[in-house]
Amino acid sequence: MRAIEYQGAGGVDVLMEVERPMPIPGPGEVLVKVAGFGLNRADIQQRLGVYPPPPGASDIPGLEVAGIVEAVGQGTDESLIGQRVCALLAGGGYAQYVAVPAGHTLQIPKHIDVVDAAGFMEVAATVVSNLFLEAKLVAGQNVLIHGGAGGIGSMAIQLCVAAGANVIITASSPEKIAHCLALGAHHGINYREEDFVSSAKALTGGNGIDVILDVVGAKYLDSNIKALALDGTLVIIGLIGGARAELNIGLLMGKRARVIGTTLRARPAAQKSAIVAEVAARAVPLLEDGTLDLAIDRRFSFTDIRLAHEYFDSGTHTGKIVVMT
Repeated sequence: MRAIEYQGAGGVDVLMEVERPMPIPGPGEVLVKVAGFGLNRADIQQRLGVYPPPPGASDIPGLEVAGIVEAVGQGTDESLIGQRVCALLAGGGYAQYVAVPAGHTLQIPKHIDVVDAAGFMEVAATVVSNLFLEAKLVAGQNVLIHGGAGGIGSMAIQLCVAAGANVIITASSPEKIAHCLALGAHHGINYREEDFVSSAKALTGGNGIDVILDVVGAKYLDSNIKALALDGTLVIIGLIGGARAELNIGLLMGKRARVIGTTLRARPAAQKSAIVAEVAARAVPLLEDGTLDLAIDRRFSFTDIRLAHEYFDSGTHTGKIVVMT
C-alpha cells in the first residue's frame, strides 16, 4: 500500500511517499480502507522530531482517518464490514489502509461526506476528553478557548455552546475571530491587540474564567492562572509556547484552582474506547442533526501532502485540513 513517512526530522521535505505492507487486523480490530485523513498539530510536532509515536504505535504519522471497513480481526463483529467509519489512531493514518480497534471507530452519519469525516475524531475526542471528562464543564460556566480558529478550537466552540457554556476565544486576527463567532462563540479576543486576562475578566463581570483550554503552554501559564475564576480549571494540551514556566503557587492556592496536563495519543486502548463512546453520545447527535459543522478549511490530495503541511505551517488556516487518499 502507499503510505507517507517522515525520513528524518525537519521541514516538509522529509515527507516521502513509500510502499508499506498492508496491515492485518488483530483480535478486536477492523481494517479500514482510508478515504481521507486529517492533519493535526501532533503530526507537525512528530515531523519536527519533538513528538515521537508512543511505544507500539506505527511510525507512519496520522491520528485520524475515515473510510470503509474492509475486514475484521478475530472476535470482531463482521457486520462492521462495509460500514463507513471514522477512527481515532495512535499513528498510521497517512496510508491507504489502517488497522484500528473497533472501539476506536464510529459510524459516519449518512449525510456526511466520508473525506470530511476524516477531520472529526481527533478534535472531537480531544475536546470531549479534556473539557467534559477532565474539567467537568457544565452549563452556565465561562470557558476560554485559546486558538479558537484552529481545528480543536472550532470543535470546542460548538460543543461548549451546545452544552450551554459562555464561550470566549482568543485568535490572532479579525478574520479568525469572525470564523469563531460564526461557529457560535459569544466573544472573541484578539491576543495581538488585547490583554486576554483583562478582557476575559471584563467579559465575565470580573469573575474570571471557570475552564480554560490551552494549547500554548509555558508562555501563557501565569496569565491563565490570573484569568481563572475561583475554583477554576486550566487544562493544558499543547506546548506551542514552551514547556517550562514558573508557577505562582500562592495565586493558584488562593483561587483553589486546578491545573491539568493531558495527552490523548498514548492513552491505553480502554480509555480511548471510553472517550470515543462519550464522543458518540455528545458529538455524533449534533453531526446527525446538522448542528455541528466539521469546519473543513481545505482538502488536499495524497500526492500534495507537502503542500498540505506547508499550509498548516503557515498558520492561516481556520478549522480542519483533510487529505484525500
